[in-house]
Amino acid sequence: MSFADILPSIPLSEVAWLAGLILAAGALVGTLAGLFGIGGGAIIVPVLYEVFGVLGVPENLRMQLCIGTSLAIIIPTTIRSYYAHKAKGAVIVEVVRVWSVPAIGGVAVGSVIAAYAPSALFKIAFMVFAALISVRMFLGGERWNLGTELPGRLVLSGFGFITGLVASLVGVSGGAVSNSVLTSYGRPMQEAVATSAGVGVPITIAGAIGYCVAGWPHMSQLPPFSIGFVSLVGFVLMAPVSSYTASYGVRLAHWLPRRKLEIAFAIFLALVSLRFLLSLL
Repeated sequence: MSFADILPSIPLSEVAWLAGLILAAGALVGTLAGLFGIGGGAIIVPVLYEVFGVLGVPENLRMQLCIGTSLAIIIPTTIRSYYAHKAKGAVIVEVVRVWSVPAIGGVAVGSVIAAYAPSALFKIAFMVFAALISVRMFLGGERWNLGTELPGRLVLSGFGFITGLVASLVGVSGGAVSNSVLTSYGRPMQEAVATSAGVGVPITIAGAIGYCVAGWPHMSQLPPFSIGFVSLVGFVLMAPVSSYTASYGVRLAHWLPRRKLEIAFAIFLALVSLRFLLSLL
């Protein structure tokens, strides 16, 4: 199948609108990545879902393609966000080192599950998680502290695995998980955001590769220029814009007081949870 077979059946005005939507979302994605240490997958996935619907991607494969493409798109955004935070000295390097390998293991497991499980399963999982973390942030992290010092290597590795698993199931970099863990152990929000960006680098790279492999048997049913469950077209349109705007979010993260940043993060997670709930109705 070639672009010539697809484009005649799609109104050019609709293509232009969808392309504009992707570019606009890309700018917002990059800002959120730098602000909260996330890759913006919660925004990318629903946008791509509509795009791939217009292109006629089968319903049973569309969500997997959205997740895989989202993971690929946020690779440069997460890398840019990480290095910007690292330049400010906010990254907890030891946590990034300890979490990276188990996080990749979680990504591997999540990639297999997401390739075969119905979309409702991981939508519900993220909806519940996002709602709980949002409530925690609204009430204030001090009431939910698990300790004043980070746990040992074994416990941190467990958190890393969970972070990778959740990230690969919903197409994000895992910032929501790692942010909540680090702040629960008394780390400042700025450090949590910066370290989350660092952990997100191996997660997104491994996740994109995993979805490429998982979708390989379905290549004949996927849009042109797809490598498994990763669309190169979506990557090319959104990744450059989101990567460029990440630095603006980083500046904002280091300007806002901790409590305001927590409230902003809580609102963001509440909106994400609502988006998943509406998609299930």
